[in-house]
Amino acid sequence: MTWNPDIGIPIAVIGVLVVAAVILLGKPRRSEPGRRDLPRGRSPVRAEPRLDAGPSPTDPDVEADPPMTGPQAGESAHSQPYDRIVTLLVAARAGCVLRGPDLVVAAEKAGLVFGRHDIFHRLADGRPDQPAIFSVANLIQPGSFDLGQIAELETPGISLFMALPGPLPALDAWEALLPTAQRLAELLDAIVLDEDRNALSRQRIAHIRDELRAYDRKREDRRSRW
Repeated sequence: MTWNPDIGIPIAVIGVLVVAAVILLGKPRRSEPGRRDLPRGRSPVRAEPRLDAGPSPTDPDVEADPPMTGPQAGESAHSQPYDRIVTLLVAARAGCVLRGPDLVVAAEKAGLVFGRHDIFHRLADGRPDQPAIFSVANLIQPGSFDLGQIAELETPGISLFMALPGPLPALDAWEALLPTAQRLAELLDAIVLDEDRNALSRQRIAHIRDELRAYDRKREDRRSRW
């Protein structure tokens, strides 16, 4: 299976933004953050991945600018609204895909746990009752990972995203997200891209750090005025 990154990733990223919006809106799902084991003895029905499965910008189910509100009461201890999402992509090299079993192994090695919304998370202090520091979604709609069919999964990439404010200062969360993205790329023989689908450069990393440092300062200033 081959894919065109100029077509596949832009479409898929729309789907990831929808997944992020669902998480930020706190839509209830059956599962909570926490480790799950890959089901055994189950014969999954093959479901061919579709790189055109992501909604178009005109899809009525996709909000162009989803409300940045926090989870519903009782779902999380986080009660403040979110005002920013920071995203990195780990994309397969041209002509390649990332395969489900490899993703599961890489996620475990990178310290991620599978849980709420059927995606992977980096938990704060390993606590599933707290908001995740960041999460990892599939670039193919609907953005989740079906462990029952993980052996059949082929995807052009994954998205690591963190919602701010979160359980850690923004800069600290970034310093957890960045090496995880780099580690996943190493394990999967993939490449790390920024939110604009450009190769992540040292200059871009420094710029993001500066932005998040400024974000943390503004939040501290607001707290001091309270």
